[in-house]
Amino acid sequence: MNEYDSDLLAQSLINDGFLPVKEPGDADLILINTCSVRAKPEQKALSLLGRMIDIKKRKPGLILGLVGCVAQQGGSGLIERFPELDLVMGPREVGRVRDCLAEIEERGKKVVAINLDESPPIPEPCRGYFTGRFTGYISIMEGCDNFCSYCIVPFVRGREVSKPPRSIIAEAELLVSEGVRDITLLGQNVNSYMWKGEGGEVWDFPMLLREVGRIKELWRLRFTTSHPKDLSKDLISCFDQIEALCPHIHLPFQAGSNSVLRRMRRGYTRERYLELISSLREVRPDIAISSDVMVGFPGETEYDFEMTLDLIKKVEFDALFSFKYSDRRGTLAEKMQPKVEEKEKSRRLATLQSIQRSITLQKNRNLEGKKVMVLVEGVSRRGSQYTGRTDTNKIVNFTCKYNPIGGLIKVKIKDGLLNSLRGECLMAE
Repeated sequence: MNEYDSDLLAQSLINDGFLPVKEPGDADLILINTCSVRAKPEQKALSLLGRMIDIKKRKPGLILGLVGCVAQQGGSGLIERFPELDLVMGPREVGRVRDCLAEIEERGKKVVAINLDESPPIPEPCRGYFTGRFTGYISIMEGCDNFCSYCIVPFVRGREVSKPPRSIIAEAELLVSEGVRDITLLGQNVNSYMWKGEGGEVWDFPMLLREVGRIKELWRLRFTTSHPKDLSKDLISCFDQIEALCPHIHLPFQAGSNSVLRRMRRGYTRERYLELISSLREVRPDIAISSDVMVGFPGETEYDFEMTLDLIKKVEFDALFSFKYSDRRGTLAEKMQPKVEEKEKSRRLATLQSIQRSITLQKNRNLEGKKVMVLVEGVSRRGSQYTGRTDTNKIVNFTCKYNPIGGLIKVKIKDGLLNSLRGECLMAE
């Protein structure tokens, strides 16, 4: 989502005559796009801000702005805390960046733009911006209505608002026209996408998926993030019906204990989650499933934690993003007791990650000797290999005797590693 917002900001600025630079010290404008979903990214953003302030002190004419969720949460207090800031702008305001900059430049005043009532911005296309890219993102909605007890998203991104479907389709068509072949539809909860037109026209998420999936030259279609409570039978059936839809879903479960799920206000049980996994695999047996999970939620007992481990072993996720719970200001969970000690949270996280590493490694090793289709995105970090992803979202680094970048090629897997696959491309058969 932040990468999408950053692209939206960049396109708007380029359309207004700005040009990107490689080094912050060469810039007349620096915008730091931020996330506050957990404590760590917020700390990293403020650390980066400190380094950019050092640049501004040497270059007083530089305009410095903080954008996104940290900006929304901190508001005008950030200007007081960091006087060098010229702009504080929330995620719902990114479509107004040029107006905000004009106010700073023409009136010489600092701007705080944190209105959550704004509609999600519809980007003004910047022709050629995506040339050379083969993967892209499109935000289809903004905000969230779920108010999970630990989550700050509804407070910093606002309530759910869906974008008009035809603007989404037009955006996808633009990306494809510039060479993008793999598009991910984004939202805090894409499953609850719902758009109602003035004439009574209604679009839900499966309907939108089917229309985007019809775009010619779109080879791969993905979406994230899904909420289990809104994963419908119709949406599950899309994995069988839409040719471009990749056999991969990111379906956060957060905890394997029903008592923790209730306190989290997630709206489903572990039994329901396992039913959904079974339904997905029945429709698409080769589907890869990734998820989010946290340990150390307030009141989480050792038994609760063991139930989480049990669910991980039952599902056997292809990938798992795991975190220690951290209080987010203003959420219900912030006040919940008892808190799990930091040392215990670290122990639980290490145990969980060890189990998942074994599962992921075995799944990747099972692909050794198999042939997979890879969308080639570029040269790997090693320089002597190319890199891309399978339709199940696995990274593949491979050797090839010709330049396959931008193509969809067949690769034979030689080694299944923990974080990637290694192989060699096969000449056309």
